[in-house]
Amino acid sequence: MLQCNGILLCICTFYCLIVFFFQIRILVNVLYQQCLAIGVSYDNIAHEGSTVSSLEIFCGGLPRMVGLSFFPRLCQFTVWGQNIKHIEGLECCPLLRELWVVQCHLTGISGLQNCLQLEKLYLYDNQICEIKNLELQINLEVLWLNNNCITQIKGLNTLHNLKELNLADNNIEKIGHNLDPNVRLQNLNLSGNKISSFKELTLLSRLPHLRELALKDPMSTSNPVCLLCNYATHVIYHLPGLQRLDTYDVFSKQVKEAAESTVMKKMMYYNMRVHTAQRNLAEIRLSLMERKKTMLQFPEECIKTLNHALKSLEGELSKVPASCKKSASTMEDGSTHLVEGSICRSDPTTDFSRDPAMEHKILSKIEALRERLVLRTRRLDEIEAWYERGLTQATNMMEYTVQFLLMELESVGNIRLEEGCSKDPWFTSCCDLLHSRFSHSDFKVRNIAGIKINRVIRIHNSALRLRFEDKLHTLLASKESASHRNYRRRLEHLFSIADPEKNSEMEDILCILEEGFKTTKQNKALEREGAIPLSNSLSVVERPRIEHTLRQASQDESKHSTHTIHFRHGQVIVSKVFVGHSMPIREGEPLDRSRYPRACSVYRNVDTKHRTAISEERPNSSKTHTGPECSPRRRQWFVFDHELVLPEYIIYFEYITTGDQEQSLSSGIDDTPYNNIDLDREVLNMEPVLKPQLRLLSLDDKILLNVAKANVFSQITVLNLHGNSLTKLKEISRLTALRHLTISFNRFTQLDDISHMPNLEFLDASYNCLVTLEGLRRLRQLKQLDLRWNMLTKAREDTAVLRKHTPALLKLDTRYNPWIRSKTVRMTILGHLTTLTHLNDMMVAEEEAASAVLMAAGSKINQASLLVHSSTDSDRPRSLSLLSTAQHLCPLSPAPWGLARELELDWTAKITALNFDSQGISKLISLNKLVNLRWASFNDNDISKVEGLDSCLKLEELSLNNNSISTLNGLSKLHCLNKLSVDGNQLSSLDASALDQLPHLSFMSVENNFISSLHGIQRVRSLLELYIGNNQISTSRDIYYLKRLTNLIILDLYGNPLVEKLENYRIHVVFHLPFLKALDGIAVEVTECENAKDMFGGRLTPDIVAEKLGHSNYTDITYLTLQSCSIKMVDLSPADLFCSLRSVNFDHNDLTSFSGLIYLPNIKALCLNYNHIESILPRLKTQTPLTNRQILYNKVHSSGYGQQSPSKGKGEAAPTGSLEPLMGSLEVLHLSHNGISNMANLQLSRLTNLKALFLQGNEISQVEGLEGLHQLRELVLDRNRIKALADNSFIAQTVLLELHIAENRIRELNHLQPLTELRKLFLGMNKLQDITELDKLEVLPSLTELSVVGNPVAKNSLHRPPMVLRLSRLQVLDGVMVTLEERTRAELLSADPLACSQCPGASLPTTEINLPELLPLVPRSTPLRGMTISGALQNFIHGHDVLPSNVDEAQSHHTCKHKKHKHGNAVRSGQADMTFRPIRRPGNNLPTTGLLHDGTNRVIVTHPSQEQESRFPNGGKPPPM
Repeated sequence: MLQCNGILLCICTFYCLIVFFFQIRILVNVLYQQCLAIGVSYDNIAHEGSTVSSLEIFCGGLPRMVGLSFFPRLCQFTVWGQNIKHIEGLECCPLLRELWVVQCHLTGISGLQNCLQLEKLYLYDNQICEIKNLELQINLEVLWLNNNCITQIKGLNTLHNLKELNLADNNIEKIGHNLDPNVRLQNLNLSGNKISSFKELTLLSRLPHLRELALKDPMSTSNPVCLLCNYATHVIYHLPGLQRLDTYDVFSKQVKEAAESTVMKKMMYYNMRVHTAQRNLAEIRLSLMERKKTMLQFPEECIKTLNHALKSLEGELSKVPASCKKSASTMEDGSTHLVEGSICRSDPTTDFSRDPAMEHKILSKIEALRERLVLRTRRLDEIEAWYERGLTQATNMMEYTVQFLLMELESVGNIRLEEGCSKDPWFTSCCDLLHSRFSHSDFKVRNIAGIKINRVIRIHNSALRLRFEDKLHTLLASKESASHRNYRRRLEHLFSIADPEKNSEMEDILCILEEGFKTTKQNKALEREGAIPLSNSLSVVERPRIEHTLRQASQDESKHSTHTIHFRHGQVIVSKVFVGHSMPIREGEPLDRSRYPRACSVYRNVDTKHRTAISEERPNSSKTHTGPECSPRRRQWFVFDHELVLPEYIIYFEYITTGDQEQSLSSGIDDTPYNNIDLDREVLNMEPVLKPQLRLLSLDDKILLNVAKANVFSQITVLNLHGNSLTKLKEISRLTALRHLTISFNRFTQLDDISHMPNLEFLDASYNCLVTLEGLRRLRQLKQLDLRWNMLTKAREDTAVLRKHTPALLKLDTRYNPWIRSKTVRMTILGHLTTLTHLNDMMVAEEEAASAVLMAAGSKINQASLLVHSSTDSDRPRSLSLLSTAQHLCPLSPAPWGLARELELDWTAKITALNFDSQGISKLISLNKLVNLRWASFNDNDISKVEGLDSCLKLEELSLNNNSISTLNGLSKLHCLNKLSVDGNQLSSLDASALDQLPHLSFMSVENNFISSLHGIQRVRSLLELYIGNNQISTSRDIYYLKRLTNLIILDLYGNPLVEKLENYRIHVVFHLPFLKALDGIAVEVTECENAKDMFGGRLTPDIVAEKLGHSNYTDITYLTLQSCSIKMVDLSPADLFCSLRSVNFDHNDLTSFSGLIYLPNIKALCLNYNHIESILPRLKTQTPLTNRQILYNKVHSSGYGQQSPSKGKGEAAPTGSLEPLMGSLEVLHLSHNGISNMANLQLSRLTNLKALFLQGNEISQVEGLEGLHQLRELVLDRNRIKALADNSFIAQTVLLELHIAENRIRELNHLQPLTELRKLFLGMNKLQDITELDKLEVLPSLTELSVVGNPVAKNSLHRPPMVLRLSRLQVLDGVMVTLEERTRAELLSADPLACSQCPGASLPTTEINLPELLPLVPRSTPLRGMTISGALQNFIHGHDVLPSNVDEAQSHHTCKHKKHKHGNAVRSGQADMTFRPIRRPGNNLPTTGLLHDGTNRVIVTHPSQEQESRFPNGGKPPPM
């Protein structure tokens, strides 16, 4: 045996020698080849090698790097395709600048410690697993490590000169902050790795010089992150200096701006969503507060009654000297302290000192009262605890929502968390799943009857789903075909929760949602199980959390109600899991994957004995195990591969108990002893029962001495004024010897009178109405002060008063006051009143006092605090964070100096950001030297004024949320400000003068204030986002202040009274602000815009009137002109607002009826020319399809509004008696050019007081519907289609003075008999042919002016003599005065028929008919210009209500308009080519009109080029006020 071993050893030794000599031969051969390649003789290499600077090795099986000592001046060395595993032999090459070791099986980086000048290092296509040993290569500029086995980026911290880094085709999943030191990096290739999160790419923004980035190079595979949506946009936004991305040029300005715009829109959207979540929390808080107030009313009233009785009894007991000390104590329940020797007003006939038994009764009753107070106070504590639990839960849900939104934003939408509702099928499925996995028997011992699901979130994570599917496909591809068919049976939906022991539930859940479950290696590093625990049972998965919560509750049981379920609220993650091949394990077996190499998971059946921590009862039956894929048994799984677990849902739920104490507590009804009012009455009725005493309303010397039972003021040391109605203590300062003062249960609002009392030691001012302690002065000896149950709100101001004027104060009670930020009140008081030993009936610990003093010291802005809370970065971080820049920048990049470092003289000028959130600051001081400050945040402090920022002229962002600011004064110099947030303050208005100085403000948030009007916001034209929810805005008029903000795209008004008060609020706002993209946290849809246009388009409201006029003093408006405003409907309600309105001009609009104008009470003149008026009232819409008969009726004109009846005959008058009169004050109505065809449908008869009606330019064919217009004086019907006058046309117009009916188609003049008072008649441009028709005008005895110009009968003016002769009162005919000479001539011609026969053709011009000593028929002078009836009507438009009485003196002037032949060549049959029209514009507004002569005695009339139709003075515009 020994001989054989020896032989074997010799053989091995011989083999090693052969290998060694073979390697030596290879090395010599390689060295020989190197010499040949560089042209150096192998024999002279020792001499000539020192001149070689570049060496390359490409072939051969070189196992080691040898022979480099012959090349000491080597600068470039390349080794390619060798079998080298380690870098060695470079110690002799200190000048080496470039090294290539490629495809050489390297397993690590080493041997470079002497190559200090190395600039380029190429080590790709090797087997390197870790980047290390490069610390000394500080000059390295190029590093290629692609196609290796690297999993982490590290070891590059010292390479500050690195410009190019290639890490493609490795196994890197995270970038982290390991590249932050490489600030000069310009080219980075990370293609072919496993980077899947946008967060990792965001970290590259710390490389300011990065110009080229590759994540999916064509030569490599893509990273998973490259497959996500918005990948390129995300990278380009965060790397603004990038010029090339994945072989694409991205340096153009358009690309950068597109990415910037996209990201900004997303940030604005998610910022709106976050504001909505925070606003919802404020709403929940308000709701809880209201319920809390309701619940507190009953116990507080009981406590007040009990305390009042207790104090009264203590006052009575103080009369017994021997028993005073026995009852002097301080109660834990908050009852007042007994004052030794207190004086109380009682029945003078009662003498307790003579009745020893009475003292015992009083003490017994006092003890009973205190017991009831303890119970009642406990009730208050429970209600407060209920409120805090509800608020904590709501806050927790809000924080989850905000974090979900931030996750969506940071992932650029590739992670989306969808909240479900009952309408979603998946929501119902999740609820059914959780209910099916809940077993009542498991929780019976905890009195839990069921679960209530509050919220279900669906998880959409593109990266995790891709990873899950890829892994699943990989596994299935390696299995047999049978596994492919059955793999769905191995998919389970299982529950998991965050580790309760780590107290980082939210952080763990967010990490799971974003990155998935942790790997086995990560779990072991965190000392957790080496697999992912999951279960199909709610009780199993909840057991660790319930046990942990109960352990914590048992440690602090005193702070919790015994009825509280500490683990009531929970959440589980529902994941899709591929359990694959699963194996059973037993309890206690280690979860080591090496024990189960072929298994994807292991499972453990959970029997009843394993659930004893939750339940003590065993289930009655259990089902047998049929396989891991379909087992109904309670089971716990442990999955080894985290990629096979895909989180899909989060379910938030709460446990419901059988006798839920929370339900009874929230309802305020309970049968517990401390809620029994009968027990209170029983105690209050115990003997002795004090008789009610008269209440003092004021004090004088006599009353004061009487109450104190003293003769002089100097004798009074104790004074009890409990239970009165006092508001002042004017004489109290004279009691210089007073030591104890009780003024509880009075009506004091301040303590101004209690001052300069040197000996006062005790003051009880509880149960008053104190709103401030200002006025309390110089109480140097005061040791105890009771301020419970008052109205104090400002802790800092009141504490400052006590600190200054009560230096000896030891005990202070401030409970049950409505403090602002009540959670910080205790620390605020202790920080300023360092002498206190007891606060709110609790002893002050030394640690608590020291902490409060430290907090108070840090509440001032000074040099030390500026150093801690500042940053000097000049660039805003490019991060998808919704934090303010100051909040984001200061923790991320704090100021470079330290407290021990010597500061430069201008160190304050370098500060660009300040973050003083939650520092207790009360004033903005020491900021005058921060001239370069750009971003500042002062949230959650006690600042009352915006001051001290005048020097911060470069300030861009300012956040002052949750302070006590009441005005925006102090912002006027911040012209660069673009973001302002003042949520949760005391603002009551928006300071227009301050906002006017902020031209760049784009974001403004003033939620949770007391703002009642938006006046002033119109000054901020640059505003893009406005959040003003939960304020006091109540009028729709405030919306019109926003109409000038044309850049506004996001508006939040939720929580204002306006939202509930305004009908169709959302549609109303969308209509008036059409540029909005989102309103109240909800995107504005296209359908909403369309509905808004349909509902509010053309609607005139008081708010629009105020917008047009610039004021809202509706009662001062006397005239209203809104022409060409597209008005379709008038809604000026309430009409009383416009009680002074007299004149309305709505020409050129889209009205179809008078609409809301009929309700205006005092309107006298109404101008509606150029509209579409069909009727006074709007027509009723047909609700049902019309019958054939109704359709037939619709084709015929109806005589009444809303009636469908055949039109009346010519001789029939429309009935008006059944229609109620409207607009009783209306006197002038203009309806020209409205397309009116039927006067009856207008219902004009209802305007019974109408005096002037203008209907010219319509389509009227019949004069009707005027039966009720008995007061009508002037009627204009020019330019219509009237052919004849009916017998009922003017049946009621007995006082009509002026009728215009020119430019119609009238051939006959019939039925004019009722117009007995008619003075002026204009019939020009009609079709009157026979002069006998003019003879019918004899029925008009009062006619003084007539015009028939343009009619055939007026040809050659032969109608004038007959008309002059027949109409004896005629003064003006066809616009020309009828003179005495003309009338005489007409009479002569009438008396001499021969003279008439000598004019047979009637063709002679009128100028040829001359008589001796008489003027020609047509005078050469200018016709008389008179004033028409309408000119008289102008008077009341200017303020006069009645027409002039002397109407006969009114004259009219007519102009003529040339009427051309239809062919444009000649005047037809000698007819005058002119048309006379009345001009009713007095003064300067009259057109230049006159009668001229052309030498042939023809009358030529000049006229304006454009006709004025309005009957109003000043061109239809109302007169100025």
